Amino acid sequence: MFLQPIRTLTKHQRRAFAACFLGWTLDSFDFFILVWCLDSVAANFHVSLETVTNALFWTLCMRPVGALLFGALAERYGRRKILMINIISFSIFELSSAFAPTFGVFLVSRALFGIAMGGEWGVGAALAFETLPAEGRGFFSGILQEGYVTGNLLAAAVYGVVFPHLHGHGYLTSWRVLFMIGALPAVLVFFIQKHVHESPVWEARRDRIAAKTEAAIRPVWEQVMSNLPSFLYLTVMMTAFMSLSHGTQDLYPAFLRHDLGVAKATSGWIGIVGSFGGLSGGIFYGAISERFGRRKAIVFAALLAIPMIPLWAWSHTAVMLAVGGFAMQFMVQGAWGVVPVHLNELSPAPVRAIFPGLAYQLGNLITSYNGHLQTGAANHWFGGRLSPVLSATVLLMGVAVAMTAGLGKEAKGADLSSV
Repeated sequence: MFLQPIRTLTKHQRRAFAACFLGWTLDSFDFFILVWCLDSVAANFHVSLETVTNALFWTLCMRPVGALLFGALAERYGRRKILMINIISFSIFELSSAFAPTFGVFLVSRALFGIAMGGEWGVGAALAFETLPAEGRGFFSGILQEGYVTGNLLAAAVYGVVFPHLHGHGYLTSWRVLFMIGALPAVLVFFIQKHVHESPVWEARRDRIAAKTEAAIRPVWEQVMSNLPSFLYLTVMMTAFMSLSHGTQDLYPAFLRHDLGVAKATSGWIGIVGSFGGLSGGIFYGAISERFGRRKAIVFAALLAIPMIPLWAWSHTAVMLAVGGFAMQFMVQGAWGVVPVHLNELSPAPVRAIFPGLAYQLGNLITSYNGHLQTGAANHWFGGRLSPVLSATVLLMGVAVAMTAGLGKEAKGADLSSV
């Protein structure tokens, strides 16, 4: 059932999908390196944990700028070329974060990284779904979106294996080394340059633009505004999705260490188990959305996250926390596994590189202060304890995701080859 769609792909389709998956995985890896190093970065710059979460805020709130910028460029110059520029950009800003001499410079680097990160998802998803066949689209959606979880898994693994051996505050003996490792994704550009073809849908549209077909040369922003109700709906839905995802991931390592006193190496391995749960859930729910529909798969996964709260946020042993992390992320990222295909199927063809990506990243912008709000709520009402805040986040946002997805439209099986 799960492997059959892969066997139907041509060589060029496999390479295009692999490039998009790896691009999103490595982008995610660069983001989650900071999540795992929050307390170390705070100590290095002599600021509080609540203050250093501003770096997450600036990354998240600048992502819509990247979605708009790189999405518009991809509509004009092609998905493949802009994806390469995008990957180089986020690698450069990850490296600049490693060498930031002050917290202010670090914040600027993370904001610029956010612009680059914001462009990758929309451009990569457009290239992937405009290249892949319609058959098994939900399965590929699950794999593609879980590049984000795979990046978190890699970040947790690198943190668990490398960080315990780093000591002191020098550039080569601290958290900065992990950010240097995060600059390595730039080598993916060579693979894309040599092996990945441009989207056939964009190629066909370029021919229409060359022929000065009126429908093909309408301004990108005009295309977005003509579909404003759909765009606003997708933005609201993605806001709920972002609150659920970041609400269960960004502060979880800090929760393990500060609430429960879990050792750094152990918290890294708990994160790895949770990431495997997310990866499995994304593929599973993406695949079953082919049979039951996109909305039903999302609603089912989001609501099932709620019963996982006791294991995930209130266990006291490493084993049970790992089980809870696996179960929670299986549901949360299971719902997310349907997102790439669902958004692309609901998006107009002429703006497919910008429409879903911008809605996705505007959801990030609206929720970009969530980490700061969560730590603030924990400090104000619970003496710094994060478990009640994390629990409330899952309860509220699980219901919100289920409601927004369930009440919206569905375009399962839509023709993505149209121009």
